[in-house]
Amino acid sequence: QVQLVESGGGLVQAGGSLRLSCAASGSIRSIYSMAWYRQAPGNQRELVAEITSGATTNYTDSVKGRFTISRDNAKNTVYLQMNSLKPEDTAVYYCNADVRNYYWVRKNYWGQGTQVSVSS
Repeated sequence: QVQLVESGGGLVQAGGSLRLSCAASGSIRSIYSMAWYRQAPGNQRELVAEITSGATTNYTDSVKGRFTISRDNAKNTVYLQMNSLKPEDTAVYYCNADVRNYYWVRKNYWGQGTQVSVSS
């Protein structure tokens, strides 16, 4: 099995910063893309940012220039640095990883989510 554990959420004022971390562990042979999604109350889950194993990144338009995704392949960890936070960034943030396990099965995994709240 593979587990994704997120940390770093919390409450911050508008204009502030937070850094999310997500560590993958378990029966991992390799990790392809890793990503952060978010879901606000009443909304669908949306992709925030993703990063490939080769460090190519992609961001949703609303966070470009404010958020930075990065990964440490040696630690199987992905980060999301969030700057200039806005109230509309308030959501539960989920980590996602595309993993090939020890049995050569490729599967998508989700973390449990971490709350980010931005006050105005």
